Formats: sequence, C-alpha cells, structure tokens
Amino acid sequence: MKLGFFTMPMHPPGRDYTQTLKEDREAVLLADRLGFCEAFIGEHATDVCESIPSCLAFIASVAHDTTQIRLGSGTVNLPNSHPLQVAATVAMVDHMLEGRFIFGIGPGGLRSDMEAFGNLEADRNAMFVESIDHILALWAGEAPYNLRGKFWNISTEKTLMREAGQGVMLKPYQKPHPPIVVTVVVPHSKGLVAAARRGWQPITANFLQPAWAATHWAMHEQGCKLGGHAAGRADWRVCKNIFVADDDATARRYAKSADGPYGFYYWNLLEKRKGHGNVDIFKHDLALSNDAVTVDYLLDRLVICGSVTSVVDQLLAFREVVGDFGTLLYAGHDWAQPRLARRSMELMAEQVMPALNAAIGSTSRAA
Repeated sequence: MKLGFFTMPMHPPGRDYTQTLKEDREAVLLADRLGFCEAFIGEHATDVCESIPSCLAFIASVAHDTTQIRLGSGTVNLPNSHPLQVAATVAMVDHMLEGRFIFGIGPGGLRSDMEAFGNLEADRNAMFVESIDHILALWAGEAPYNLRGKFWNISTEKTLMREAGQGVMLKPYQKPHPPIVVTVVVPHSKGLVAAARRGWQPITANFLQPAWAATHWAMHEQGCKLGGHAAGRADWRVCKNIFVADDDATARRYAKSADGPYGFYYWNLLEKRKGHGNVDIFKHDLALSNDAVTVDYLLDRLVICGSVTSVVDQLLAFREVVGDFGTLLYAGHDWAQPRLARRSMELMAEQVMPALNAAIGSTSRAA
C-alpha cells in the first residue's frame, strides 16, 4: 500500500490567511520530503475555511519546489470554470511538473460556490460531463476547433493563424492526457460506475463510514467491466482522517477533541450538511436519528488516532472492512499545533506505513 496526501484544506475562520497558505504549502513540501507518493489539493471559491480558490494555481506554486511527489487537483470543479481555460491551465501545469500531475475532476460540492457561479439550480452533472468532453476533445483535436454543447461552444475557426500560433491549444505533457481521478462521496455511487466506464480512477472520501466506503469497489469494478478496462485494486485510493503521536494520550487530545482541528473539520462539514437538510452521508446506520449525528459521534467513528502501534492496528481493521486498496490518502487538517502536525506526518511515513505493509504482506503470504 502506498501513502498519499489529500487536503481540502480546512482552517478555522479568523486565522491569518497568509499564514494558513504557508502551512498548506509546507504540508505538501513535507509530504514530498517524506516520500508520500502524491498529494491532492481541493478548491473552493466562496469559503474562508476551505480557503484555496484554485487548486491549479496552488499546485503551480509548489511545482518547482517538489521533486518526486505527484500533485493532483482534488478537484477542479468543472461547472464553475470555462472548459477552455481548464484545458489550457492543466496542460501548462502538467508541463511544469513534467508529467507529475493527476487531473482530479468533479461537479463541486460547496453550495455557496454553486450559487455564486450561477449553477445552483442547473444540471451540474450534465455541465460536468460536457466540460470534460470538451477538454478531452481540445487535447485530442487540432485547430481550428469547433465544439458545440448546451453550456459552452468553443471555436477558433474565424481567427486561426496557425503559423503565428494563434487559435491553437496547448497540449499536456502526458499523452494523451494526465490520469483522471474522481472523488466519490456517496455509497453505491452510480457516478462511480460511469467514471470507471471511462477509465477514470476513484478516490473514496474520508468522511464516509467504512461500510459505505466498501461499496465503492463493486461499483468501480462494474464500470470497468462495462468500459472494457481492467479493474485493479492498486488503482483505488481511499482517504482517511489519521493522526499519529508518540503516545496515545497526546493523539486523543489532539484528534478526538471537539475543540481540536479534527473536531473543527467535522463540525464545519456537519453544519454545512445540516444547512441543506441531509446528514445521512455521515451515518453508519441510516436508521440513526439526525440528532445522534454529533461531532463526537463523527470523531469516534471516522478518525483513526494513537501511537504507531495503535494506528497500524486500526488501519488493518479498517482495511478488513473496506477491502484491499492501493493508496491510503492521509487527510490534511489545520496545523493547530504545527510541531504535532509535522510529527504525525513523519510517524505516518517512517513508521506506520512500513509496519502496515509488513503486516499486509504477512497476511497475504499466510493466505
């Protein structure tokens, strides 16, 4: 199992924005130094807590200061941008990273973004599909372009000056394009079937109960079969909230307290879910009352924390429920205590993962 990183990011309101941007940058650079294989960055335009409005701009800012880590959009919310601009910017970033880019795409989930961009009441899934179809067509095609759709039309037929470069699109470094991934946030996702049919790889969200996360593999496998693609568990990424400390007591104080950074993360997500009347996504049992879904409930059921040995045991138990997967994405959180946040990432990379993989290997040999 490989180790990656995923951050929305999420910071308490009132924190100095300049400082949190530096911390988000430092987290990615630390992940690179520690040997994390990849890092995904989210984007949200109208939220002071989820405070990176362009994941592509952020990735470009760290591109030349990283050496081995692959960097991914987590995700570019396609209904909120013109597909031409996305296609050109992704091509540039892929060249800046010399092929270390992963193209994460989605329809977006922040309702204030939907309202502000004017697509709150629109068929955003249809916008998402049309956008990625346009993007892929631009990369595959040659000028002059003439793409027609319900939401966007793209043409350079009237203005093409090929010899001068005008009207010609940039193409990505990776051929035919960077690998495409999608985040999956609901159980038994039909969207995952459609994505897998097109050869795209899944990222299971870190706020799903383990039993619901386990449903994603069958949906991915179904979609791969429909599209004629091989379904490999090595291609499945699963994100998880994890905190590792030198002792269990420190870990619990930091990651299981409603007043801590993990508690703030779940308080924020829970309030937003309550705002549009559905917290079922957080329940381990749909019969559970909405009132029972509290921050403490979420911290208890969705956060893995402790010493190295404890975290390894909890991750093995999680894997027993979810099934085998290729990359564990460590979810980034606010650095309320930077020393502890850095130490957790160090312990995760240097001690937890070797022990976890040794245990997985031992179990596989025994089977």
